[in-house]
Amino acid sequence: MGGFYQLLLFLLILGALVPTSVPLGFTCTSKGAKCQALVGYAPANATTFSVLQKRFAIKHLRSLLGANGLPPSSPANTTVAAGQTVRIPFNCSCGSNGTGVSYKLPQYKVRSGNSLSQIATAVFSNLVTSTDIQLANNISNPDLIKAGQRLWIPLPCSCDDVAGSRVVHYGHVVASGSSISTISEQFNVSQDTVMAINGIANAKDLKAGQVLDIPLKACSSTIRNDSLDSSLLVPNGSYTFTANNCVKCSCNSVNNWMLQCQPSGIRPLSWSVCPSMQCGGTQLYIGNTTSTGCNTICTYAGYTNQTILTTTSTDSTCAALSDDAAKIGLQVFSWNSVLVSILILQILFHFH
Repeated sequence: MGGFYQLLLFLLILGALVPTSVPLGFTCTSKGAKCQALVGYAPANATTFSVLQKRFAIKHLRSLLGANGLPPSSPANTTVAAGQTVRIPFNCSCGSNGTGVSYKLPQYKVRSGNSLSQIATAVFSNLVTSTDIQLANNISNPDLIKAGQRLWIPLPCSCDDVAGSRVVHYGHVVASGSSISTISEQFNVSQDTVMAINGIANAKDLKAGQVLDIPLKACSSTIRNDSLDSSLLVPNGSYTFTANNCVKCSCNSVNNWMLQCQPSGIRPLSWSVCPSMQCGGTQLYIGNTTSTGCNTICTYAGYTNQTILTTTSTDSTCAALSDDAAKIGLQVFSWNSVLVSILILQILFHFH
């Protein structure tokens, strides 16, 4: 019997060491959905883009550069100052429990002297908590991690639409002295939206170090629903490569929030060459615009196996120009009518 009670006591102590299971990540009701997400990472010490690429398991450096709107030619050893916020792109996965986290990446290799708390705060700048790491990796005792052990870092994310619009969810770590109003103004998102998404009842409850879900507006596009990149979303001030790297798409609010795509000029990932990007029935290629009359634009519509889809659209200024032309024509018609009337009156007076 003594052995039984010892075992029972051990299990009780073990249960006390394991934290109560809590949902990881941001709210994500789109069960099974996958998408691209972002977090804002501010390193504790000066580093480089090359180090960040490795730390967050970003396959291509250009993905990191694009998320931050930097030229694709920027060198990997470009310095990132301590405390400088860098947008980190990653794949988000929404689970059956109604929350979303990064899909099994990044992974951190434990070093001698590391603790879960130190990894969460010093290495990953409070984007996750020690409890998040413990739960994600099924660690019963947080004090028993070993050098060389690999830990999954579950970055928070979501794939949900917001107010009927598709957005890119961005994990923002609240800085000391910040407020809901300053954060809303910084990201051009209403205070009500920020509070609702993050379950904040009172703006005064905001805490430094808290990670907020910020929905970033993405550019609209002409990408078809049957395209392999139909879920592509690009937020303001960034760009990305798609269609096996054959196409570069940028988002800029000055372009009426429409995605601007063009040939990338770089080697494709799995194709021998990039397929044709010409709009059918025209001499235009993706990104080209006619220069006469109402501008016709050749735009990117997605891709399938070995095929890049295109479509043509009319410049939004064309309708306005047509309206102006109609007004001018009406004015000319009115003046002509007046002149004809005067001429008729002159002829009548002459015969009298």
